[in-house]
Amino acid sequence: MLELLTIENLIALLTLTSLEIVLGIDNLVFITILTGKLPAESRPTARRIGVGLAMFGRIALLLAISWVMGLTKAWFEVIGHEFSGKDLILLGGGLFLIAKSTYEIHDQMEGPHEATASKGGAAGFGAVIAQIIVIDLVFSLDSVITAVGMAREVAVMIAAIVVSVGVMMYFAGAVSEFVEKHPTIKVLALSFLLLIGVMLTAEGLGRHIEKGYIYFAMSFSLGVEMINLRIHKNKNAAAHAGG
Repeated sequence: MLELLTIENLIALLTLTSLEIVLGIDNLVFITILTGKLPAESRPTARRIGVGLAMFGRIALLLAISWVMGLTKAWFEVIGHEFSGKDLILLGGGLFLIAKSTYEIHDQMEGPHEATASKGGAAGFGAVIAQIIVIDLVFSLDSVITAVGMAREVAVMIAAIVVSVGVMMYFAGAVSEFVEKHPTIKVLALSFLLLIGVMLTAEGLGRHIEKGYIYFAMSFSLGVEMINLRIHKNKNAAAHAGG
């Protein structure tokens, strides 16, 4: 136990925890949007299950580390491009994100269907959890392989995952309320997920896209939207004061 308490492991723990939180934000927003279709009383439970599944999924992948790393080896070749297990998961997850984000954006623009709004029973709850499991797998795989390259001790990786998930669970309610309160943020978040889906699909096809460009574009768009929300808030406050 004492051999784990080193400066190197501490730095790795702090770095990995920060990375897991950053990578988990996308997952948390996705979970928030999916659970938003459920009845209000079911949403906290679904969020906790979704975030919990993300944690156990990542820990399970870490414990099966040799299998995970084996996914980077080529399985077959198509038109000169070799596909690995990781490529297939990233490709499938990216296409799923593109399809799901497009559907949700259309749903936001056209309004929820009456049949969807009237659902919300066990079948709806189960469908939401199933979708969360699929996307958890995609995000977890990328996160775990990144973590393996940054830390040597599995215990450090697991600790970083547990801490980051705890932070996500703590802020899940606040993030959910904020997204539900501001429809434009929900559409922006769905656009981010669409962008991530394109990035994952490209990586699955062997076309690397520098994540720094993606995160910069997302941060810039979010910053502009925050300024926009602030302006609207000030205008509304001034209108009420004048009235």
